[in-house]
This record gives sequence, C-alpha cells and structure tokens, in this order.
Amino acid sequence: MRFFGTMRDNNGVLSIGEVKVTELAKKYGTPLYIMDQELIEENMKKYKNSFKSKNFKTQIVYASKAFLSKAMCQLVEKYDIDIDAVSAGELYTIKASGIDMKKVHMHGNNKSIEELEMCVEYGIGSIIIDNELEIENLSKVCAKNNKKMKVMLRINIGIDAHTHEYIKTSKHSSKFGESIFDKRLVEMVKRIVEDKNMEFLGFHCHIGSQIFDTQAFHEGIKVMVVETKKMEEKLGIKIPEINLGGGFGVYYTAEDVEIDIESFMKSMIEVLEKNLHKYDLDVERVSIEPGRSIVGNAGSTLYTVGGIKQTYGGTKYIFIDGGMTDNIRPALYQAQYEATIANRLNEKDKEIVTVAGKCCESGDLIIKNKELPKGKVGDLLLVTTTGAYGYSMASNYNKLTRPAVVFVKNGKASLVIKRETFEDLIKNDLLIEL
Repeated sequence: MRFFGTMRDNNGVLSIGEVKVTELAKKYGTPLYIMDQELIEENMKKYKNSFKSKNFKTQIVYASKAFLSKAMCQLVEKYDIDIDAVSAGELYTIKASGIDMKKVHMHGNNKSIEELEMCVEYGIGSIIIDNELEIENLSKVCAKNNKKMKVMLRINIGIDAHTHEYIKTSKHSSKFGESIFDKRLVEMVKRIVEDKNMEFLGFHCHIGSQIFDTQAFHEGIKVMVVETKKMEEKLGIKIPEINLGGGFGVYYTAEDVEIDIESFMKSMIEVLEKNLHKYDLDVERVSIEPGRSIVGNAGSTLYTVGGIKQTYGGTKYIFIDGGMTDNIRPALYQAQYEATIANRLNEKDKEIVTVAGKCCESGDLIIKNKELPKGKVGDLLLVTTTGAYGYSMASNYNKLTRPAVVFVKNGKASLVIKRETFEDLIKNDLLIEL
C-alpha cells in the first residue's frame, strides 16, 4: 500500500499526522474517516502557487461535493480559495461555517426556485446557469428581490475524456450544460446579457472526473477560448471570465498514473496563455475547480476486522465493521482501492482476500481478490484515498450510523464531524395512529 502525506510506519503501527491509528480507534471508534490536514493544506498551496499567470487573474474554487464540513470551509478560507455548492444543504453548511459568501458559486442542473432564492438572499459570488429554463427562473427571482446576480453559463464542449461512463460530463448526451453546437446558445447568452438583473461573466465547462488524460484538458482550454471569442464577436460584448472546471485524477491504485498538481497547473497556464494570444482574447480571470485532488489522498478509512471466512468456493473474506454505507464507490463505479492491516504493517505473511462490508448486499465489497497482510479478528484495516466522496456519499442503509471524521496534524486529532447515534437515525421518524 502506498503511503501519502504524513503517513509513517511507527514500529509496525501506521501513524497519520503523527497520531497512531490505534490511538484514533480507541478514542473515536471505527469505522473512522481520517483526514490528513497537512496534506490537504499542502495541496491547496500547490494549486494556489502553480496556477498563476502574469496576463490574467486566477482563482481556485474548491469543489465541495468531494468533502464538505464547517472545518473544511475554515481551511478554504485560510488559503483564500473560493468554494462551490450544488444544493441548498451545501449552501447552508458553507454559510454556517462563517465563510464570506461572495466566495461561493452555485452549480447544479436542476436548481429549485428555493435554491435560487437562497443564492440571492445569501448574496453569493455567482450562479452557474445550466440551461435555458434556469435563465427565466433566476431572472424572476432576481426581479422579485430587486437584486442583480453575477452568472456564468455552463456549456458542453464535447470533449470525451477517458474516465468512467457515470462521471463523464461533457458528452453530447450529458445532462449538464448547453451544447456549443446548439444554435440557441447565442440567444441564451443574449438573453442573459440583456437582463438588467444579471451580469454575464462568461462560460463554464467541466469535462468529467478522475481524468488522467492531460491532453483532454488542453483541448478543453482551446475550445473554451474559441467559443468565448466567437460569442464576443457575435454579440459585440466583452466576456471577462472563463471557468475550466476540475476533474483532475488522483492515485487510487498502481494502475493510476496520477496528475502532478504543480507541473500540470503550469502546463495549463502555458496552454491558456498561448491560446488567448493566438485568438486575441483578453480575459480578466480564469478559474478551476479541484475537489478530489485536494482531499482524495488526504483521507483514509479505518475499520475493525470483525470476522474472517474461507468459503467453499475458494474466496477468503475479511469482514469489516463498515462497507458500502461509508464507501459506495466500489459498488457504484467499480472503484478500486489499496489497503493494509494498519496495526501490523510489518506482517510478513500475505494472502489473497476480499474485504467485505456488513451490509445485506452481495455487492458490498470494498476490495476484491487483492494481496494484503494476513489479518485476524480485532485488527485495524485501513483503506486509503477515501477523502473524496467517502463521507459525502455515505448513507444509513441497514440503519448503519455514519462514521465520525477527524482531522489529524502535528500529533493532534480534531473531531470535525461527530459519529451518528441511534437517536440521530430516528429523530425524524414518527409513529402514526392505528
């Protein structure tokens, strides 16, 4: 298993942020999400320092769907990074953290009237409009509240990035955005520009998630520059911004060829500057939206081994006290992970095992047929790179409680999300009259 950030072998016991996982398990229980705060901050600094240009302003926008908590918002604000949201719940969480709402940007393909009202009431930085109907809805909400909102329009640029089918977002059949090949696009932009309640900032795109093909991003930059220039000329307007989205791939297993943040950001800037010059386009600001690549490798999930089973069919299972309720990605995307027995790192005996969760589903498998150190009941099994979409996609299936989340740094563990209780599970559950 590959180590990330502050992970260390402390006499056979894994430590993260200078805290042994055995101590974390004892104090907070398992399953437990462990976030390496130092690595999160390091990744933020890499983006801030390498995505820079002398020709235009740049902005990092954290994609909060990867992992969102009030503590995470504190880190976002500490490094002067913007943040996005895709729901009322995310907006509410961000506001509750005390962050400057001018640094918040609202996404989503089906924003409700209530969510648009919330955006206007909170006075957020911008709304990324997804479709034609949303232009009308936002205009009415702004007019009703006598407010003017800054907006971008999400466009589908047709880049078919090499990633899982479920997380491709720029295909012609995608539910997101309006196609650059749609003849109505000019009229949509014109409608926004002429609306006194909106200020058009520019185009937004997002070609997908967990992408390693850097050429796809470079091609996306060219298309965005060309389309922006075309729109300026057709409507006789100045478009000040471009948002290139995110989707930068991270390491999960040895099959992944991860993107190096610093070198790739510098290459994006070079491609941007080259294309802006080539097409004689002068923009004021370019934004990107990393999420997974900031928190993915920084997060791990710690479990306790509750049982070991050798089946007649030949599969050997290690049973853990969590599963698809705290990590749905293997079942949803066939995602693969690395793991180890974290309290016995130097165990020499290895075996091929399948790590299975406790949900009543045959598909509740976190790792299939991988070599791991030989485990036993009571051991601590740690799965890496769960910082993105682990907690965010967690559920209460089988009435399992969602795990706690701790940030670790410099020998200190900080509880940032409490473990759910049984009382939490039924607090909205009502009886009826019979």
